[in-house]
Amino acid sequence: MVEGIPGWVRIAVIVAAAYVLLVVAFESLIGYFQPFGGDSIVIVTTGDNGARGERVLSRRDIDGNLYIAANHWPRQWYRQAMERPQVEVATDGDGEPEPYLAVPLSGAELERVAEVYDVGLFVRFLTGFPPRRFLRLDPR
Repeated sequence: MVEGIPGWVRIAVIVAAAYVLLVVAFESLIGYFQPFGGDSIVIVTTGDNGARGERVLSRRDIDGNLYIAANHWPRQWYRQAMERPQVEVATDGDGEPEPYLAVPLSGAELERVAEVYDVGLFVRFLTGFPPRRFLRLDPR
């Protein structure tokens, strides 16, 4: 035992460390398995070195537009889409990617999409409460 450190501090550190490990494990499993379901898309982004990366994401069709969200800490795809907004998207698991423009949201559109795109408190807890970012995907 460490002298001079109150027991509640040790317990708080252990609980915090356990929570961080839970979030890392959950995010890692999602990233590894990348489940593809009925509301999923595959986005193809391009990195600084020209390498293409694919990521399975959950989609929302709202008011006739296609939206995706960065709801997790691993968000390299989001940074790449912001730097190079001309992305490719496959809207079904076997389809060929088609060209889209990734548009960041603001104002009333952002508020509306954030409200509709609610993932719930439990999922936010499991993902470590990452900041949420949204993109509209416009066909090119």
